[in-house]
Amino acid sequence: MTGRERAAWGFVAPALIALAVFFVVPVVSSLLLSLTDFDIYALADLSNLRWIGLDNYTRLLGNPLFWQAMKNTVLFAVFGVPLSIAASLGAALLLDARTVKWRPMWRVIFFAPFVTTLVATAVLWNYLLNTRYGVINWALTSIGLPAVDWLGDPATSIPAILLFVVWKTFGYNMLIFLAVLQTVPDELHETARIDGAGPWSRFRHVTLPAIAPTLLLVSIISVAGFFQLFAEPYVMTQGGPAQSTVTVLYFMYEEGFKWWNLGSASAVAFVLFVCIFAVTMLQLAVSRRLGGEHT
Repeated sequence: MTGRERAAWGFVAPALIALAVFFVVPVVSSLLLSLTDFDIYALADLSNLRWIGLDNYTRLLGNPLFWQAMKNTVLFAVFGVPLSIAASLGAALLLDARTVKWRPMWRVIFFAPFVTTLVATAVLWNYLLNTRYGVINWALTSIGLPAVDWLGDPATSIPAILLFVVWKTFGYNMLIFLAVLQTVPDELHETARIDGAGPWSRFRHVTLPAIAPTLLLVSIISVAGFFQLFAEPYVMTQGGPAQSTVTVLYFMYEEGFKWWNLGSASAVAFVLFVCIFAVTMLQLAVSRRLGGEHT
């Protein structure tokens, strides 16, 4: 190995070590733990630990609550990801417009929810969505509409939490979009405008192709985030009503830290990892195919 190669390995070694410690080791450990009956008795004495193979996965696939959690998680992702990206991109386009005044102030206002404490804001939204004295229901009743039990009705619990999650997280993706929008040359927009393209045509044919790689990145981050929802339903509904907001991560938490079935919880974690990985690969494949069609 040459000195140049040793120097290169020296530079990348810290990142590789961090990747191994915080990603590879936990994933492998979770996989191995999911093949055992690790529970509270094994915590007290490792001699109680038994190797059970795929039994945890078999029981998991036969558990109706797990499938309910998967369904809820998919619903959160299917509706939440487009809403979050639309809100983020819309806010970024608004702040990128030169006609908007006090843009630094609006950036702070839009980004503030992301940096505020999640539990505190979730409790605040609980009050806003309260059936009897919530501000949202007060506004509805003031215009003659009936009050809605936002967090107590299975039909509205997921939309209510989605509204909160989108409001809480869109500011982060907004900054990413805003940064890439500012790299799009003004000459392209000006040329399209001179050719007679309207705002929508300029967005579709100029802005969107320019930010496509960033759009893919944000979509991957958003999918991973919505697949890992936990704190929001935990604080706002505790998985209710009627288990309508139990997510996979919430189910894993209860398996591991409520029932102390740590082997089963590890199986849930590994299934969740496989799902996120599969969806990410699907997104990358679709992106490559669409990119190939446009070239």
